[in-house]
Amino acid sequence: MALKVGDLAPDFELPAVEGDQRLNIKLSDFRGKKNVVVSFHPLNWTPTCSEQLPAFDADREKFAALNAQLLDISIDSVYSHMAWQKHAIGEMHFPMCSDIYPHAAVTRAFGILREGPPLPGISERAVFIVDKNGKIAFAKVYPLDQKPKDEELLAALKRLQ
Repeated sequence: MALKVGDLAPDFELPAVEGDQRLNIKLSDFRGKKNVVVSFHPLNWTPTCSEQLPAFDADREKFAALNAQLLDISIDSVYSHMAWQKHAIGEMHFPMCSDIYPHAAVTRAFGILREGPPLPGISERAVFIVDKNGKIAFAKVYPLDQKPKDEELLAALKRLQ
């Protein structure tokens, strides 16, 4: 079961890329500083995911204006993220985290690992907003073929102001 509003978000540290820069991202590093939009996309190179991340990137200044950090997570490797940016979606200006090893540990901790058919072993398409205190302030699982609407997430962030 996915985490719910009011739950404490599990801390994590994951390798990531932002553009061509390699990073390590730790959720607790934002505690007390920024709200964090933690987006999970199922797989790189798929049509809906290829729309979702560029939409976030296009609105990154709107998220930043609400003191929010975008983080995206998938089970793909950082090398797949880098290739996907270079050959398909363009450079993303927020961290794209890899939950590949141990396989989907963070995805599992957030309660959104798909266990059965169809498509076991990938995440649900989901977004969690973690407030500055580390608690879930927004949580939604979307159909795999539906990208989150930035307006919905921005409205949830405005309510945290």
